[in-house]
Amino acid sequence: MLLTCALALHGVAAAAAERRVAAGDGALAAAIAAAAPGDVLLLDPGLHQGPVVLDKPLTLDGQGGQARIDGAGQGSVITITGEGAVVRGLVITGSGSEHETIDSGVQLTKTSRRAVVEGNRLVGNLFGVDAHGTQDSVIRGNLIEGRQDTRMNDRGNGVYSWNTRGLVVEGNDIRFGRDGIFVILSRKGTFRDNRMTDVRFAIHYMNTHDSEISGNVSIGNHLGFALMYSDRLQINGNTSLADAAQGLMLNYANSSDIAENLVIGAEKCVFIYNAHKNLLARNRFEGCDIGIHFTAGSERNAITGNAFIGNRTQVKYVGTRDVEWSVEGRGNYWSDHPAFDLNGDAVADSAFRPNDLMDHILWSQPAASLLTGSPVVQLIRWSQSSFPATLPGGVLDSHPMMAPVAIAPDPEDTALAAVAMARRAAEGTQNDQFDPLAAH
Repeated sequence: MLLTCALALHGVAAAAAERRVAAGDGALAAAIAAAAPGDVLLLDPGLHQGPVVLDKPLTLDGQGGQARIDGAGQGSVITITGEGAVVRGLVITGSGSEHETIDSGVQLTKTSRRAVVEGNRLVGNLFGVDAHGTQDSVIRGNLIEGRQDTRMNDRGNGVYSWNTRGLVVEGNDIRFGRDGIFVILSRKGTFRDNRMTDVRFAIHYMNTHDSEISGNVSIGNHLGFALMYSDRLQINGNTSLADAAQGLMLNYANSSDIAENLVIGAEKCVFIYNAHKNLLARNRFEGCDIGIHFTAGSERNAITGNAFIGNRTQVKYVGTRDVEWSVEGRGNYWSDHPAFDLNGDAVADSAFRPNDLMDHILWSQPAASLLTGSPVVQLIRWSQSSFPATLPGGVLDSHPMMAPVAIAPDPEDTALAAVAMARRAAEGTQNDQFDPLAAH
């Protein structure tokens, strides 16, 4: 039996060949139909007619991006149904416009295991790449630009992962469209080193578990990383710059590690809603209206080694009991904590409470903000700092750090963030259209 399989594989390898495909109507479909498993189809520069279907292990190679496949507005431009197919180095345009059929530049179906989509330019398609039930496939190093001719919420996603396992999405540059990467009902995926701009959410997770999100960059989007109803995630080394509403959101996300991420310049650097047993460590949250908004009964989260720098409100938490934000003698760095360290152990000698009674009053009674500068408010704040027994429940960092974790954004990303912030200041943002807790 083993000898028979070996001979069969040898026969496939021997039959495989490189075949050139001239541009022109029908030539590509004919070449795919005539090709043997394992063949490499080298597409000549020019326009090749789509849509096409890869139902066997073939390689479509655009040889550097001068060959274009256009779907003429019908369905998905390239549909992969066979195992081991590769699509690389192509310009892919002209998908249909139907959300029901998820019209895409490239669509990977549930039979398309171990497919590779790499080094392509997918421009103006409804969805960029639709990974629909595929397993162990790779989407790597593509430029994906979605449509701009409809409202953002009516567009498709750059990469859409539904019911995938072992999917790798890495090194892609995604712009426009609805969400940069939308992942639902998937497992054991890896999403790393992608950059997303001009979308609603950079990465949007729903009911996805045991996955990695690392090294991604979100610039000037409505929300950076929206992680919802998902467990056991590794969220490491990501960057959110000038995202409007939130850099990082955990909504019913549990038992995950969130470490060494950088968020600068959002309304809320982090929003934690009903999320449990997570570790937030060595992150840097800077220049936001609210550093971290912690709400809705989130329990047993470990928050340590983070830096909260220059946020207008460092923490927003309304509760009647103390919540300790230090682990094994290591707390967080607070830029507004007048700390001192007499014994030189890099831990402040006094505990820190980021909120007091007046914060609770102002959050629950916004009209009271008119009294913020009044003598009575200053007296209340002074009395609470002098007599801690009068403090309400809230966040307590018993071992604040003396120095912040250092995470620097890439200069090119910083320049793009400055452009995004200037555009937002000129155009404004309608946040009510993008509420991640109201609709998905």
